[in-house]
Amino acid sequence: MRAETDFPKHWVADVLASDGGVVHLRPIVPSDADALIAFHGRLSERTRYLRYFGPYPTMPQRDVLNFTTVDHHARVAFVAVLGDDIIAVGRYERLPEGDGNSAEVAFVVADNHQGRGLGPILLEHLAGAAAENGVSMFVAEVLAENRNMVTVFREAGYQVSRSFEGGVLRLEFAIDPSEALLSVRNSRERAAEARSVRNVLSPTSVAVIGASTDSSKVGNAVLANLLAGGFTGPVYPVNADHRSVRGVRAYRTVRDIPDPVDLAIAAVPADAIDEVLDDCLDKGVKALVVVSGGFGESGPAGQENERRLAHAARAHGMRLVGPNALGVANTDQEFALNATLAPHLPMPGRVGFFCQSGALGIAILDQATKRSLGFSTFVSAGNRADVSGNDLLQYWDSDPATDVVLLYLESFGNPRKFTRIARRVARSKPIVAVKSGRGAVPPALATGPDIDDSIVKALFEQAGVIQVDTIAQLFDCAILFGYQPLPAGPRVAVVGNSTALGVLAVDAARAEGLHAGAPIDVGPQAGPEEFAAAVSGAMDAGDVDAVIVVFVPPVAVTVEPFAEALGDAVSGADKPVLTTFLATEGIPDVLAVRGDQGQPIRGSVPSYPSPERAVTALAKAWRYSAWRGRPSSQPIRPNGVDSERATALVRSWSSGGSDRWLSDFEAAELLSCYGIDVVEFRSVTDEDEAVAAADELDYPVALKATGEQWRHRPDLGGVRLDLAGPDAVRAAYRTLAADSGEPLLHVQKMAAKGIGCVVRVQDDPSFGSLISFGLAGVLSDLLGDRAYRVLPLTEDEAVQLIDAPKAAPLLSGYRNAVPVNKSALVDLVQRVSAMADDIPAIRELACEPVLASAHGAQTTDARVRIGPEPSRNDLGPRRLR
Repeated sequence: MRAETDFPKHWVADVLASDGGVVHLRPIVPSDADALIAFHGRLSERTRYLRYFGPYPTMPQRDVLNFTTVDHHARVAFVAVLGDDIIAVGRYERLPEGDGNSAEVAFVVADNHQGRGLGPILLEHLAGAAAENGVSMFVAEVLAENRNMVTVFREAGYQVSRSFEGGVLRLEFAIDPSEALLSVRNSRERAAEARSVRNVLSPTSVAVIGASTDSSKVGNAVLANLLAGGFTGPVYPVNADHRSVRGVRAYRTVRDIPDPVDLAIAAVPADAIDEVLDDCLDKGVKALVVVSGGFGESGPAGQENERRLAHAARAHGMRLVGPNALGVANTDQEFALNATLAPHLPMPGRVGFFCQSGALGIAILDQATKRSLGFSTFVSAGNRADVSGNDLLQYWDSDPATDVVLLYLESFGNPRKFTRIARRVARSKPIVAVKSGRGAVPPALATGPDIDDSIVKALFEQAGVIQVDTIAQLFDCAILFGYQPLPAGPRVAVVGNSTALGVLAVDAARAEGLHAGAPIDVGPQAGPEEFAAAVSGAMDAGDVDAVIVVFVPPVAVTVEPFAEALGDAVSGADKPVLTTFLATEGIPDVLAVRGDQGQPIRGSVPSYPSPERAVTALAKAWRYSAWRGRPSSQPIRPNGVDSERATALVRSWSSGGSDRWLSDFEAAELLSCYGIDVVEFRSVTDEDEAVAAADELDYPVALKATGEQWRHRPDLGGVRLDLAGPDAVRAAYRTLAADSGEPLLHVQKMAAKGIGCVVRVQDDPSFGSLISFGLAGVLSDLLGDRAYRVLPLTEDEAVQLIDAPKAAPLLSGYRNAVPVNKSALVDLVQRVSAMADDIPAIRELACEPVLASAHGAQTTDARVRIGPEPSRNDLGPRRLR
């Protein structure tokens, strides 16, 4: 029997309600007795009646003891907590009848918190705990008139069966995570996270806590920028020593503000933040932006303060941006929010930007202004203790004011979740991202181990994210995506009045894999009409998907007529147009199409300082367009999979809390559960056993050393192939046993000759389970020629994984060789993907070598390491990281 407080620590979670507020969820403990009584006392008579089927005005002491004392196994209860108050309770109790795999579930939510989606959240977490404890079926009894509770079960995504007796509905449903359930869960997560960010970016009132009268202080700067930016709601300075700041009435604390406060900006020292949080909770503040430093960036003590800040903010029901943040901004004139330390914002536009660094954020805002790139919203998250890029992606996905997303990422919080969200968002909105180098993040701010650049590249490719290397490239792509359509193909026409620039553009385009013919050169003497006619001809050509215009202003001639002619020639075009007009970076005034507020809008023509920069942006746009044009596929469940048997085997082989390598026979048995057959083999310890095994398997056979240092190393002589008779087997056994120093060898039936391949799964500390594919051999290892994908693989991703390594053309019949059966390799990686995704205890897996031939793909050796199951928050009930 577990102790009363001995529950799995991963059951404790911060969760988002449907209104974007944070709620703390944890198992109930006996010390919750008083809080539970108080919670019950705050319930209305109607709520108590619907939950307990009767009046139940007070909770007897025996019930208090029963409800708060559970074993966290057969009886489990969770409480949702805000501050010190319980606001919801959910529980399940295993039923005695049947085989013990059913439990009765019930929950109740405080009246003033109903409608926030807490019922479905409790149900999710109870189901997760129940599955861990061997419960597979939930039963619930509710009054037929309790429409809200019936709706919770109906809309949860479960397949619910119903029976009705005496005014009571009995609901039964399996809690296995079906596709429908996961879809509903992800949809709710998406909506809640988007709403929580909307609370940050679209407030109707703002308090500046620490609003100083000293113009050199950050609290003064934030207040000044809010006022100068024309924020449309009331602004409340909070200053304990002054009646007003910058001519605006000030208040001693947030509590003293007479009206509601949506967003609080904190510019106070780290040691004063606790009092601020308490005040914000009492005031019902929805979100907090901390611009002050002294937290994680300052060292170990600051890191502890930052963890405490994030925990306390969530416990107080708020999302947190920062600390050490530059701030947040929303250029929508309905809000006109500049809650940043930057005095000036870019003009309104349709680009959303997320970064971490404050200093970089100021430079980004300045560069956007210089290039006439308009922003919809901007978030500099500083140390990113809570709100992350994933949250912003959820918001921008549903934000009608944002068409393009820009990210400057110094680290990942939840890369697996990033892949899932970005893959969806990128189907409709381009995501352009810079992933800074490893040295860019101070050790104090590092959120995890170093991430291999090749894995990041694969992650971005898999999710459809456009990766760039520099801030300049980020803006080069942004002005193209923000103002021009995507190219429908790779065919490019180069038009200009400079032969040299035209040739440079064509050469750069071909180097990027674009299809470009000879440049269309109108010559330096061409006038605006001739120039525009050449551009129009290229735009109208059926074999052109994009046009690059290279333009050098003629001597002593004004450029406005050329700009006007160019604008008329491309107006309303459905093909992208890029220029080197005046070598300007961004949108030149003469090529801008203006909106109602004078800002450049779609149809404006971007300009680049060189043809090469324009070509690089266009090439990235084409590759993204091609990715988006491919049909979206889903993970495929291979036939012939017995996941229950595989899971049972792994549990029987696990060795408590430590990792363990499976034996060769165990590994082969596990793979067979997923339809992966390792070529048959026998273990032998002397010559006679080797000959007997060879006779049984039928000649020819292979003999292999089993020591780890010999495996997969033909260069060490650890394998003898094509042994055709007993004498050859005996001689090979004597040699290998002597060389390896081990009498234990494997005799294996010879596989069909083919190209050696390697399929691996590794449990990456940053990305979770990663699958990789490459060709076997020392050269591939030396060059790092491996392709990576995050699990689970979709059908298309399995194909792309096989084709991704640089050596992959060898599989397709390079130089008239016979092509291998690539479908067999695709099937193999899909089976490996399914197995690793189903069984989190698999920490490492290698099929090496896999011999691929025209006849199929044969796995000749497999190694599997199992261990304690890692936390996979993105797969379980919704929770904040």
